[in-house]
Amino acid sequence: METNNTPAYFTRFEHLNMSRSANGVLTVHFTTNNGPIVFTGTDHREFVEAFSQIAQDRDNKVVILTGTGNEFFAQIDGPSLGDITNPRDWDKTWWEGQQSLQNLTSIGVPVISAINGPAIVHSEFALTADIILASEKAYFQDYPHLTFGIVPGDGMQTVWARALGEYRNKYFHYTQQKITAAEAKTLGVIAEVLPDNEALLNRANELAEQLLNIPELTRRHMRAMFIAPLRKALLEQVGYGLAVEGITATDLRIAAEEKAKQQNNA
Repeated sequence: METNNTPAYFTRFEHLNMSRSANGVLTVHFTTNNGPIVFTGTDHREFVEAFSQIAQDRDNKVVILTGTGNEFFAQIDGPSLGDITNPRDWDKTWWEGQQSLQNLTSIGVPVISAINGPAIVHSEFALTADIILASEKAYFQDYPHLTFGIVPGDGMQTVWARALGEYRNKYFHYTQQKITAAEAKTLGVIAEVLPDNEALLNRANELAEQLLNIPELTRRHMRAMFIAPLRKALLEQVGYGLAVEGITATDLRIAAEEKAKQQNNA
């Protein structure tokens, strides 16, 4: 059930569908045209403000992050991100990437991630949650970075190291490993695996209701306490990670130009 006073930011961001129950459970669906999200450069910019607005709204008591349809976050419109080999363009991306995660981790209430399908783009968003649930068909992978040939430096390196441990994190990224929901539960990444997406959202809302029984200040400060080490690690690591991500992207462009020049001179 919706509250009567719907905040303006709920409808401000094209690829986020937000609704809030009367008792303050905010559900955020990543979406494009009411289907699974196709992440764009606009989203990269707008999510900075969206996560900030969510964090500032004291009427949000618990937050649920989920996808739409049968994907959590699995598609990306690469060209819309601009010329990632241009330092002036990349500087904006560098700042946005850091700020999105700082704003997401500044949300001062418990966050539940409900992984309703493949989480192969920006799964670091999901891993900033306090409780992670997944449907049986969900899986995790870092698809874009090595597919494009660049360093996974946008926070993926940080959240997965904390989730898997240092050495399994390296294996996950070097091999573009797929981790199924069942495997993720065994590894301790997720708390519960649900049979389908209906059961997933029902369980997410059930847990949200349970969390609301915790006194509000206790609930808020538990989140602040639990997220602080990850927030600090992201602050320390993502700026550097995105810098070397940009270096590797630029190197690929230069290498392609050199190859083309050699072929033309042959």
